[in-house]
Parts: sequence; structure tokens; C-alpha cells
Amino acid sequence: MTDHQAPYQRPRYALSSVDHVLRIIQLLRDTGGARLSDVARELQISPSAAHRLLSMLVYRDFAAQDATRTYIPGPSLGIGPTSSPWTRTLKSLVAPHLELLAERLDETVSLMFRTGTRTRVILSIEGTQPLRVGDRMGLVQDARRTSGGKAILAEHDRSLLERLYRSQSSQLAGTHMSELDFVRFLSALEEVRQRGYALNRDETEAGLHALGMSLQSASGSVLAAFALCVPASRGASLETETTLALMRAARDEMNAEIRASAFRFEP
Repeated sequence: MTDHQAPYQRPRYALSSVDHVLRIIQLLRDTGGARLSDVARELQISPSAAHRLLSMLVYRDFAAQDATRTYIPGPSLGIGPTSSPWTRTLKSLVAPHLELLAERLDETVSLMFRTGTRTRVILSIEGTQPLRVGDRMGLVQDARRTSGGKAILAEHDRSLLERLYRSQSSQLAGTHMSELDFVRFLSALEEVRQRGYALNRDETEAGLHALGMSLQSASGSVLAAFALCVPASRGASLETETTLALMRAARDEMNAEIRASAFRFEP
């Protein structure tokens, strides 16, 4: 295996207890809080085992409990949590569709949303092939580079994009674009909008290709995105007729599920 393929494989030396702790941290960061039963279900472990792990995180200030006994991010968790509790509901609604998509394509699929100029993966389902893209859960990346991020940005109006990339605050945040780069960026997003999907070919990780599509709220505004991630050696499969048909069908089904939900999504 070459070096650039290493991120696709679960480490042979992986320790389940360490992996569980890291996944809890990602869960707290990306949802803003979780109950003991949520953690046990997410990790597929017993409540007593989940309690032991959470107790250690509380002890080390990576977690805390609020008045409702919900576990929330603690002061040692450097990256702030999302303030959007709708992400947990969205995840539960679309998970069955993404699981079926991953099974049909036998590749890794992910669900993500935009926070500022970055995307956060809140659900990741791996394919079963020996060489595959590994679990993306909790990954935070530049929205301009990820396929899902581009798909989301393509649905935003110019005024928001200018606030993100052409404002004074963007200069301070290090995300500012020159006028020429911004015009090129808008042109690329228009291509995404016309095509209905976005591509990422080695832009975030060497050897990784991805195709992303946006998801809409009941009002029709962009809500999140999902992405199909494959090793570069299978990158050509992303734009085949079969793959695109399955991706579009999954998108339409998930959008219908979101519209039918009584939950009010507020990204």
C-alpha cells in the first residue's frame, strides 16, 4: 500500500476503547450534546460501558453534564460545537437512505453540513471493498474543496458568498479571495449548479475522489449535502450513468423524507 492510500484503511493497531472515546468527542462536538443512551446506541456498546467512557471525558474536561443530564462539550474540547440541534434529526431521517446507497454502490458515503467556511461530516458509512475510503465521521474541511461543500455553496446566493470570502472578516479569518479568484469561484459554482453535483479530485486528500449533491429543507433552501467517496483508482466510476442515477434517486428520496418530516430544520 502506498502512503497516500493509508487514510482509507482502519489502522491494524486500532484500539476499540480509544476509537470509542474519539467518536464520543466528535459526537459531542458535531451535535452539541448527547444523552447516555444516544452514545451507547451510536457506538453500539452497553450503557455501562458508555458511562465509563463519558465519566473519564468529564474528569478530563472534554465533556460536562447540563441540568438535564445531557453530556455537552467540555472546556478542553478546542473546536466549538455546532449550535444546530437539527443535525441529529436530519441524520436519523436520511441514514437509512445512505446505508442503502452505500450498499448498492459498495463505496463510502457521508453526510455533511456547512458551518462557516467549513463542512462537518456527521454520518459516514463505509463500503466493504478491501481498498476503500475510510470512516469520515467528524471530519472538518474547507467547504471550497470538498464535493459536498461545493454542492452546498452552489445553492447560496452571492451576498452570502461575499460575506464568507470577500468581507473584512474573511480577511481576518484567512478565507479572503481576490476579486479575480472570487469571479472564478462563482463561475465554478455555477457549473456545479447547472450540473447538479460537485466533484473533488485530490483536492482534500491525495488519492481521494468524491461526488457530492445538496439536500434541501422543506422550504427549498439548502440544508446539507451527501457525498460518495472513492479511491482515485475508481474515480471514473463517479460519473457513470448508473452511479449518477443512484445518487439522484437517493437525493430525491431524502429530500422527500425531509419535506414529509414535521420537524422544522433551521440551518
